[in-house]
Amino acid sequence: MAIGKSRGSKRPSGGSWSSTAAVLVLIFVSVFGDWMLTSPSITTPEKGSIVHKETSHFDSIHHNKNLPRKIPFDTTTVFEDNPGDQAQNFNDDLDLDQNSKQKDENTSGVLIETEHESEINPNIVETVNDRKQEVIKHVEEKTKPEERNAVPFKRHTKKMITAKKDIEKGRSFNTTTDKHTNLDEETSSKILNKSKNKWELCNVTAGMDYIPCLDNEKAINNLHGRNHYEHRERHCPEEGQTCLVPLPEGYKTPIRWPGSRNKIWFHNVPHKDLAKVKGHQNWVRATGEFLTFPGGGTQFVHGALHYIDFVQQMVPEIAWGKHTRVILDVGCGFALERGIPAISAVMGTQRLPFPSNVFDLVHCAHCRVPWHIEGGKLLLELNRVLRPGGYFVWSATPVYRKGTEDAQIWKEMSALTAAMCWELITIKKDKLNLIGVAVYQKPDSNECYSDRKHQEPPMCKPDDDSNVAWYIPLQTCMHKVPTKETERGSKWPEEWPARVQEPPYWLNKAPLGIYGKPTPSDFEADYEHWKRIVSNTYMSGLGVNWSNVRNVMDMRALYGGFAAALKDLKLWVMNVVNIDSPDTLPIIYERGLFGIYHDWCESFSTYPRTYDLLHADHLFSKLKDRCKTTVVITEVDRIVRPGGKLIIRDKDYMI
Repeated sequence: MAIGKSRGSKRPSGGSWSSTAAVLVLIFVSVFGDWMLTSPSITTPEKGSIVHKETSHFDSIHHNKNLPRKIPFDTTTVFEDNPGDQAQNFNDDLDLDQNSKQKDENTSGVLIETEHESEINPNIVETVNDRKQEVIKHVEEKTKPEERNAVPFKRHTKKMITAKKDIEKGRSFNTTTDKHTNLDEETSSKILNKSKNKWELCNVTAGMDYIPCLDNEKAINNLHGRNHYEHRERHCPEEGQTCLVPLPEGYKTPIRWPGSRNKIWFHNVPHKDLAKVKGHQNWVRATGEFLTFPGGGTQFVHGALHYIDFVQQMVPEIAWGKHTRVILDVGCGFALERGIPAISAVMGTQRLPFPSNVFDLVHCAHCRVPWHIEGGKLLLELNRVLRPGGYFVWSATPVYRKGTEDAQIWKEMSALTAAMCWELITIKKDKLNLIGVAVYQKPDSNECYSDRKHQEPPMCKPDDDSNVAWYIPLQTCMHKVPTKETERGSKWPEEWPARVQEPPYWLNKAPLGIYGKPTPSDFEADYEHWKRIVSNTYMSGLGVNWSNVRNVMDMRALYGGFAAALKDLKLWVMNVVNIDSPDTLPIIYERGLFGIYHDWCESFSTYPRTYDLLHADHLFSKLKDRCKTTVVITEVDRIVRPGGKLIIRDKDYMI
């Protein structure tokens, strides 16, 4: 992964209501318009029928500054259904995969899977402003906070509501009670016809490159200082955005991978002056209609592949792609159009949105990050996310140049890394590229920490959770290395690809996993589940040409099973773990996959038009009490490429 330079209650046993999953594929063009909320083809299915829609671990991170956020019910889905929790949904899906008596597919968009015909619920309705007060009153009367069971894992949210009954039974998965009203078909039709939004283009300075949480000019202008790049950090608008981002003039369908690795359309990138500014470095050139990437650069005059081989020769134990699988590259430049995973972020005053001890290697080539200043605060953040025994590869000018400034930086960096107990494995000069590379290794024990004469940087306080990472200030301290065999980080994961399918050694049978089974069994069942779904449905039943898909996002990843099921395809998946969900992101990294923490009530830190396919498994039904669906879909439209796809797998009423 690269960082780009920033600018419930139980279900009645005899119930007849549906707990099935419906799958919807939306094909996005430049804007999605009124059809998203007003399509007349949303019909009430007969029992057993296909709904056809034509479309043009569990430690918590519970310091989210914005949760819980109350949203008016302007466009909230309302539905009469027996409440069911996430565990039941998943178990039902497993039953359907294995024992399905009926499986209907329609490649135009929707798949409904049912075990019994009588389980399909015929009510699909939506509210608008004229029913706002009625809905609010209903929810206030019927939905009490104490009725909502929460996962007894730590989370990102400020407050947790613990369900004593579930804890007593040893259950550790979320059981949310949903309350809905029941409207007849005629009322539903009237509501749908009235729920029209007026779509406008985003009137912002950033224009076609608009990232709402990074281009919030009002918030940026009110900052007290910018010395620590505060102006490039996340400052999200108070209200969710429902404006649309236009296409750049001359935009074309992105070049398919692997061709995109070496060239992209000139008009598709956000910064057209890139070639002028960086052309002399030989890493990007303007060649007719294209921007081409010769493989050069300040550090890679003779190509990046030579540089990668050189590092491998320096430290053979790195073993790219096998022993070292998950890598963080700091200061990568614009990458997503090329089909390379990245986020737009800055190392400023807050922690990166990743858990601790997850990256096998962190790389920084010619990056001008002042690692050594202010007690090494920024380098200590890399130490937090770097796996014990992991590597830091640094090939900036202080490594190989002897000028006054570079020499002073090297002196201070040497003192800092020694104080952090990082071992300088080797430092060599590449005679072909005429650069030097230093490779450091983080300790895998705590002996060095206790043996230091001066306890600087200090060790973090015991109550400082190293996995808490959503809007958390940087700390000038180090966390102890996990050493117990049952602790995550005490051992290096299995080599790739074995690590993707094996439950991590530190997953315990207690507490139970998300779906109510012992966690290792939960993990394995989830993987088998997604392999079946991907193989039996996604590969051929949804009309997706996977050969055209490179950049994928799983908007609600859980264990990362969806990404793992796609591992043999020539694509990558950004696994998003929601900040109000159990913290399963460390499991995803342990599998050799990568991901990020995020709150879908806010905008994602990426440029517009950067993903070929988005996957949302039971995301919207989980978000509906916190965010307006319209806002989330607007964000989907912003980040998905024209012609790209959104797969929604959710309760049928939510579809």
